[in-house]
Amino acid sequence: MSAKVMNDSSEARIYLSGQRGYSGLDWFRSLHTFNFGTYQAEGRMPFGVLQVLNDDTLAAEATLGMHVEQGTEVMIIPLSGGLQYRLADGRKGFASPGEILHLSTQSGSYEITNPYPDTLINFLQVWIKNPKAEERMGIEQIDLREMNTFLPLQKPANASNYRAFIGKYDGRMQSEYQITQLGASVFVFVIEGAFEVQDRLLESRDGLSLKHGRKVEFEALSSHALLLVIEIED
Repeated sequence: MSAKVMNDSSEARIYLSGQRGYSGLDWFRSLHTFNFGTYQAEGRMPFGVLQVLNDDTLAAEATLGMHVEQGTEVMIIPLSGGLQYRLADGRKGFASPGEILHLSTQSGSYEITNPYPDTLINFLQVWIKNPKAEERMGIEQIDLREMNTFLPLQKPANASNYRAFIGKYDGRMQSEYQITQLGASVFVFVIEGAFEVQDRLLESRDGLSLKHGRKVEFEALSSHALLLVIEIED
């Protein structure tokens, strides 16, 4: 993967899919864009308040338990197969691809279960530190049939330190993301397909951090390419 000269003054860093951290068991696999759990590597510190971006695969009928130790906004994004969730207070439900599960908590636990008897499921877990987090949860419907535009991901009212969007793009479609907060940083993550972002090639599950820019220009290089963009305050 070659890097071209940036077309603005942004500070950029690529997080290659093949260089992510790994943890897992027979029934579970997690790939970590940032340091997480026992995976601690130089240069993989959290990106500001963006603490966790895990790409998780769960075996049939298996259950994964997670624990949050500080004020955090959690986004769980099903990618392949639906998932059951259960919170520490007993609330439970189901989330399918096209839905985003949001959890806002100061500290607590939750479980994710694969309800299928013979099928793997795949999902992203995104944790964003927010000292003002309140105890709430919700599910946002995302209609990815709406092509070539960013769809905002719902966030709790007090989560003013980030904005998140997802978009599906046709091949060769060019667009841009305008950074809304002066001095904010942006993390771009390719969920599916390939993009050229700020003159850098990003393939499936690659990430790119950008600081001190004004906008993010990109072009989809494959059909139905799926992009996640998270803007955070420094």
